[in-house]
Amino acid sequence: MASILPSPISPSGEVANSRQCRLAVGAGAAVLLSVSWAYVIFMAWGMENMDAVADSLLMPAMTGWDGRDLLLVFFMWAVMMIAMMLPSAMPLVLLVTKINHGRFARNRALLGIGVFALGYLAMWTGFSALAALAQWALLEARLVSPMMESASPWLSVALLTAAGAYEFTPLKNACLARCQSPLGYLMTGWREGISGAFAMGLRHGAYCTGCCWLLMALLFVFGVMNLAWIAALAIFVLLEKLLRRPAWFARAAGATLLAWGALLAVQAGVLP
Repeated sequence: MASILPSPISPSGEVANSRQCRLAVGAGAAVLLSVSWAYVIFMAWGMENMDAVADSLLMPAMTGWDGRDLLLVFFMWAVMMIAMMLPSAMPLVLLVTKINHGRFARNRALLGIGVFALGYLAMWTGFSALAALAQWALLEARLVSPMMESASPWLSVALLTAAGAYEFTPLKNACLARCQSPLGYLMTGWREGISGAFAMGLRHGAYCTGCCWLLMALLFVFGVMNLAWIAALAIFVLLEKLLRRPAWFARAAGATLLAWGALLAVQAGVLP
């Protein structure tokens, strides 16, 4: 591990430069998050005010999608995943920034962290493509309404139950453990070079997707463009990854989702 960490004793100038490098990365992430959330807020507002944005080039059609509409929905999911998932990845991003600064010149350090972040977001972009295809299929099957929320109690019950049960699985626990320990992840998963940085980001994105994909699927229940639930899920993911003892939190969330699914099943007559 000593080969990838900067020296613990650094001149004051190096410490200041390291801080500036991390501030630059943090500022870039803040700009990206601001733009992403502004887009999400606009799309959520547009879903509530379809008459005002009916001719907008950013809004997909309500029904009868063509290739353009599918592309717009994919873009919507991709930007939404940046807004929701990047905050929880920032501890690792900043740690990689610190390590790169201790080993490389500023420009190469920033390039490395940019490629790492690109790898991380590439995994969520792949998830977004699958989510857009799933939404198209659900819309065609009339299981999701044109307002992008569940139109079927069966679908809602299935997703709530699946998401709740997944919180108790070994796969969820394994993925979450790797997301919660940035230093532990780097000790076992460090890769050299630009291609290595991309591979590290991609691998971390895979763990993150494995941890949260069913939580993101709950947007089909609550409303893909329901701003309150988007924010709630983003905060939940952040807490789940930052809490020191998250097992109780994940289990409590899983039990709540299972109970919610059972209640909805009874109300809808799916269960007696």
